[in-house]
Amino acid sequence: MSYSVGFLRKDAPFVPEVRSPTVRRRELGALLRALRNENGLTVEQVAERLLCSPSKVSRMETGRGTASPRDIRDLCDLYDVADEAERDRMMRLAHESKQQGWWHSHDLDFGTYVGLEEAAVATMYYHSTTIPGLLQTADYARAVHDVVVPRLLPERIDELVEVRMTRQRRLLEDNPPHFTAILDEAALHRVVGGLEVMAAQLDKVLQMSALPKVVIQVLPYEAGAHAAMESNFSIVELPASASDVVFVEGLIGSVYLDRAQDLDRYHAVFKQLQAIALSPKDTANLIARVSRAHKDNLGSIAR
Repeated sequence: MSYSVGFLRKDAPFVPEVRSPTVRRRELGALLRALRNENGLTVEQVAERLLCSPSKVSRMETGRGTASPRDIRDLCDLYDVADEAERDRMMRLAHESKQQGWWHSHDLDFGTYVGLEEAAVATMYYHSTTIPGLLQTADYARAVHDVVVPRLLPERIDELVEVRMTRQRRLLEDNPPHFTAILDEAALHRVVGGLEVMAAQLDKVLQMSALPKVVIQVLPYEAGAHAAMESNFSIVELPASASDVVFVEGLIGSVYLDRAQDLDRYHAVFKQLQAIALSPKDTANLIARVSRAHKDNLGSIAR
């Protein structure tokens, strides 16, 4: 049985460069919130002045809603922003926040996360049972989507797999973001999609770990109890103009956290996991051994 690992595709689908509208909204929201606080106004007071609902003001400030040029003009007047350069900057952010990223046409439940990921300078993952999406092969990703409840149509699975492969291109860019992943050892042994798919998947993880800004560690069974046993999460570090975000996912849905205390907590947990995980070198050796075991088991079945 041959196991070709031509995973690092330079011929991935072309995606035009777009400054992430998700992050532009967050940048603009942070500016608006800071200006409101400097002026000693509450959300309700601003809404009353603008003749809109408090929820609209709150959504603009949190980056969950967009601001129109008129909104920016009225807010600049309300906050006494006289500097034309600053007003122009806010108008530009409002314009960019309404642009369509490549992911918008795919109607993704996690579109906000992809928008954050597009602008990240670093991402840190902890996964307890599966290989992170940015390291997955197409076959592994397809097997993961195939067991979603309620079941997805084959065409939708194909689309989601292509989205996952497109997201991976960021790790192949000339100046990619830093990518750090900690996997529980269980993710190596759980046979997703069959032995052949799993062996190829682990080979891809090894290949990706050789990239200059990629660090992969495995948390071995012997590490015992730890602070993240019941959670999968990622920490997205954004440019200085936008606050970092923690993304926590599960069956009940996804949660985005950006409060300072939440960021501090998840950074502390991730640092603890790094300390008790295998080194990158020992991780590579373990992954190679498990991959060989999957191939040996496949060979035994074939015989």
